Amino acid sequence: MIKVVIPARFGSSRLPGKPLLELKGKPLFWHVVQRVLESGVCLEDIIIATDDNRIFEVAKQLSLPVLMTNNQHESGTDRVNEVAKHFGWESDTIVVNVQGDEPLIPPSAIASVIAFAVKNKNYEITTAVSTIESMIDLNNPNIVKAIVAENGRALYFTRCAAPFNRDEPDTILNCFRHIGIYTYRCNVLNKLCSLAPAKLEKIEKLEQLRALSHGYSIGATVLNNAPPHGIDTFEDYKDLLKLMEDEDGLKKYR
Repeated sequence: MIKVVIPARFGSSRLPGKPLLELKGKPLFWHVVQRVLESGVCLEDIIIATDDNRIFEVAKQLSLPVLMTNNQHESGTDRVNEVAKHFGWESDTIVVNVQGDEPLIPPSAIASVIAFAVKNKNYEITTAVSTIESMIDLNNPNIVKAIVAENGRALYFTRCAAPFNRDEPDTILNCFRHIGIYTYRCNVLNKLCSLAPAKLEKIEKLEQLRALSHGYSIGATVLNNAPPHGIDTFEDYKDLLKLMEDEDGLKKYR
């Protein structure tokens, strides 16, 4: 069984009220739901998880499935886990966490991560990566890098430029950007959320390091077309508004 949860938190430190920002007359989370639907997931298997009545009411007005969750969660993963427990999903249910601030995430990316999780049951958690396209991106701490070994096994995630090629220090070959979409089986999700934040997680401010620090395996599928960077600031939002008006530019995300 596949379920998709879209966390939509109001209180972003850099952009409060982000989920309610509009693109072409619809809030960001509405567009994320459309991408999930286009990936082949049915509406009854999608749930928006919010902590704010304003988001809740807008979702209801748009006839989208939504659940009010605790406003004290430290991460989107904790919010997803609350949803899974609320509905009593079975332990082997694959729960997909799709970020609520990526309205242009390609439906093919969602479908690829789900297919990878179904096929690779040896990985307790799965996610996605795409190739780094420039040295600027490689050195940007806001773009999280994934260190990927054989068979898609993710060894580490970091904000630093990595891996370092000793013989060709200026190359970006084998360098991957992490895409913030995850799948978990319910039993793993519940165990993970019961753990205290790990030291590396606190240092890098990357919650996936909690799983790795406690010995959970993460598999990563490489995407051919990745979404633009998520919306963290108002400048990101303005850039996305411009992109939404560019039909040719949008084609690469469809």
